[in-house]
Amino acid sequence: MKTPVLETRRQVMAAVSNAFPGGMDCAAARLGIKDKRLENQIYETAGCKPLSDAEIFVLESETKTEHLPDYICAMYGGVFVKIPEAGELDNVDLYQRSLAASAQRGALDQMVASALEDGEIDSNEAKKIRALHAKYMSASLEAVAAVIELHKARA
Repeated sequence: MKTPVLETRRQVMAAVSNAFPGGMDCAAARLGIKDKRLENQIYETAGCKPLSDAEIFVLESETKTEHLPDYICAMYGGVFVKIPEAGELDNVDLYQRSLAASAQRGALDQMVASALEDGEIDSNEAKKIRALHAKYMSASLEAVAAVIELHKARA
């Protein structure tokens, strides 16, 4: 299950670095910089600019996370949908994607039900509902794209 969309680029950089196998030390080594430099880039201290999109992509490619595209898409009111390649798809994968979408829908429904227990939805609950809805939509669109990609007519 995907994690919630992070709200700031700093949160994205920290999450990606911490998710890297071996932690921040190994993430810094992977980028060819010193640990302190990575920390300065994450927190934009000591006159350091933040990590570039390319540097974050390098780390996310190894951590199998999608924090940066999720963050950018959320800024524009959208959701990130990864388009699968046919070579990595089979019917078992399609079932797993469908199951993941169903699980996301279940989490969304549970949150809505919980929020409505007192008869109204406050701003914090609405924020959680919107985040869960975005995750559900992303998982659902990804599952549909996978079905199309696997079964499309070949010329």
